[in-house]
Parts: sequence; structure tokens; C-alpha cells
Amino acid sequence: MTAFLDALLNQAFLQRAVAAGLLASLGCGLIGPWVLIRRMSHLAGGIAHAVLGGMGIAFFLGGSPLLGATLAAVVVALLIGFIHLYWEAQEDLLTGALWSVGMAVGLLFIYRTPGYGTDLMSYLFGNILLVGRQDLLFMLLIDGLVLAVVGLLHRHFLAISLDEAFARSRGIPVAAVYLILLGLVALTVVLLIRVVGLILVMALVTLPAAACSLFARSIAALTLGATALAMACTTLGLGLSYAPDWPAGPTIILVCAAAYALALGVNVLQRRVRVPAAR
Repeated sequence: MTAFLDALLNQAFLQRAVAAGLLASLGCGLIGPWVLIRRMSHLAGGIAHAVLGGMGIAFFLGGSPLLGATLAAVVVALLIGFIHLYWEAQEDLLTGALWSVGMAVGLLFIYRTPGYGTDLMSYLFGNILLVGRQDLLFMLLIDGLVLAVVGLLHRHFLAISLDEAFARSRGIPVAAVYLILLGLVALTVVLLIRVVGLILVMALVTLPAAACSLFARSIAALTLGATALAMACTTLGLGLSYAPDWPAGPTIILVCAAAYALALGVNVLQRRVRVPAAR
């Protein structure tokens, strides 16, 4: 870590990498709790993998992979949302089909793109060290949008998460709010692509929130805790990967997994202490 801290003071690419990790963590903290509460991890995973189709097409046409990923993520999120709302009996099958078809389309276009090289692969597996200024601005824009929408609709999100029937009785448009929430999940997936890649994105969304959910007693506490833990994990993972030259994305995910395991262990110990005390 000493070498990482020394380099951080002088190396602009490391400073951008840390900034990218912090911006990505903010998105995780805002959306991760809702993914956890709504049990949407499998839907979010479907969005993440299907995004490859949009990236492959954009890359083939000479456009921006991130723009292709954003458009594909929103379209797939809406499709998955409509499947959940109107074809729930076939939800697992159709979500899995979108997942597979999206990846297949993306791989075909990648194959047909001459000299796609490692750039597109960095979107698959993440390479936070390659984040540029435009990437940071893009991430900041998405963070601002997600923060604004969550701030405006957090009561609606809470209502549909706890009791959809009650939410309908209060005049809340449940279907529209649900689709908006899925759209935010899609944007968060795009936000994390450069940090950990499409393959590992769901772990960074869910693990910090899952760890904090063992102790948080409110949505606000869960959101703040998940954001802070994600920021700590991304920064620590980046630091640990620097000296041995490990890939940063997988290292960040392993740090998140270790944090969740530690939180789970502490939670189990607390329960064992409370039970004898109660007796």
C-alpha cells in the first residue's frame, strides 16, 4: 500500500482510477439497497450481461461502446420490466433468453470488428486504470441523474418495495415506478463497466449493500453504509492490486467479498451473544 500511496501523489492515471472508484461506489450505494430489498439481483444480472450486445454493435459501427451500453441497458431494463409485470410466469426463461441473446449478439459483432483488441475486453472484465477524463465526466453525469431520481422518488421506491397493494391504494403508479427503478439499475451497470466490467458488476452492486443490511435499521443508514463500504473496498482493492500488478477489478470484488464475510461473522457473533443475555 505504501507504493500505491506514493504513486497516487504523482500519477494522474491512479488519481483518475481512485476518482472512478469513488463515483462508481456512489452509484452502488444509491441503487444496491433497492436491488437487495426488491430481490432484483437476477434481473440486474440479466441487464448487465445483455448490455454486451449494445457495446458490440456500437464498437462495430465505430461509435462509443459506453453509449451503446447505455442504450442497450435501458432497452433491456424496460423489456425485463415488462416481462416481470405482464409475463411473470415466464420471467426466468425470458430473462435468461435476453441475457444469452444479448451476449451472443455482442460476441458476434465483436468477432466481426477488425482489430477490436483489448479495449472492448476492458469493458468485459474492467480496467479502472484506463479511465480517462471523459469517462469520469460520464460517470459523474450518471451519478447526478441517479441521485436526483432517487432523491425525488425514494418514498415511491420504498412503498412499492414494502407493499405494492398499499402503494396502488395510495395512487402510486407502481408499474411506472418499477420501470424507473430498473432504468436506474441499468444506468448503474453502465457506471460500473470501466471499474469491474460486465462480468463482475453485480458483485459490486450487491455485496456492500448486503454487508451493511446486517446492521442498518433504515434505508438512509443502509444507503450511507453501502456507499461508504463500496468506496473503501474500491480504494483498498485498487491499492492492494497495484504493487503485485494484479487486475484491479477482480481484486476489488474479492475485497468486497471479504468485507461481506467479515460482516456476516460479526453478525453471527452478535446473535450468539444476545441469545444467552436474553435468557
